[in-house]
Amino acid sequence: MFIVDNYALAVVFCVITMICWGSWGNTQKLAGKSWRYELFYWDYVIGILLFSLISAFTLGSMGEQGRSFLPDLAQADAANLRSAFIGGIVFNAANILLSAAISIAGLSVAFPVGIGLALVLGVLINYFGSAKGDPVLLFSGVALVTVAIILNAIAYGKQAKESKKVSSLGLILSLVAGLLMSFFYRFVAAAMDLEDFVNPAVGKMTPYTAMFIFALGIFVSNFLFNTLIMKKPFVGEPVDYKAYFKGGFNIHLVGILGGLIWGLGNAFNLIAAGKAGAAVSYGLGQGATLVSALWGVFIWKEFKNAPKEANKYLYLMFILFLIGIALIIQAGSN
Repeated sequence: MFIVDNYALAVVFCVITMICWGSWGNTQKLAGKSWRYELFYWDYVIGILLFSLISAFTLGSMGEQGRSFLPDLAQADAANLRSAFIGGIVFNAANILLSAAISIAGLSVAFPVGIGLALVLGVLINYFGSAKGDPVLLFSGVALVTVAIILNAIAYGKQAKESKKVSSLGLILSLVAGLLMSFFYRFVAAAMDLEDFVNPAVGKMTPYTAMFIFALGIFVSNFLFNTLIMKKPFVGEPVDYKAYFKGGFNIHLVGILGGLIWGLGNAFNLIAAGKAGAAVSYGLGQGATLVSALWGVFIWKEFKNAPKEANKYLYLMFILFLIGIALIIQAGSN
């Protein structure tokens, strides 16, 4: 299987993760012009599962290093399979709430608040679960990201003064999503041998196998979570599965593309974790908050009518995010 063998390449992979995780929401914005997010989300989940299989039978099965996908899957013990599967369930609960927040509050708010919170808590959880990297630099970077999240929430509050109900719902969903999102990675990382991808411990999984089980957890749990959201949506009328099957090929393709993009980022992040460590790899990947905010502010013009004071908070948020991410990168090299 393909293995990252140096920290510099691991950082490159994490930056690609950051771009992918921060960009998949654009597909929801595109589909949202004519397609409910609950319906979009089914295609998105299918895209994630599809990519996990593609990566497992390509990068995860080629080369002479490590265990290839099928033998690795066969030898994995029940506890590790369960851990990765639970990671998928936790992620799905968080991400479906994040999708709801995007549909209500937009990319430039849902991601910085929700995923920013997930970055802060997730780095702490993953560091104490598998300590690697300079803790002073790592937690300093996390502190700056925390301040950036607060600035983003303030900016959104100033923009949405006349829509307090929607503003509050969008922020609440983002916060709950972020809280849940901070836990999923630890379950997946615990199922892998982060110390040695070349000769992983018996019973542990390679990143490719763990990613497939994780994606399976997302897919299976979606029959519960998304069905509930379809019947009891946060905004709008209930929607049924008939509406999903009435969707055209192109609209389904947009959602699957979103899942493929997120899946690519997830694959690169898990592969990089062997060299960067779970905390640094996860933290850099969740720098997606910066990428998504850039999309929301400059491409989707979500703050087009915001007062100048709100824009000042946004610019300061971007600066703090960049400095915080730089410190997290430096932390992993020490």
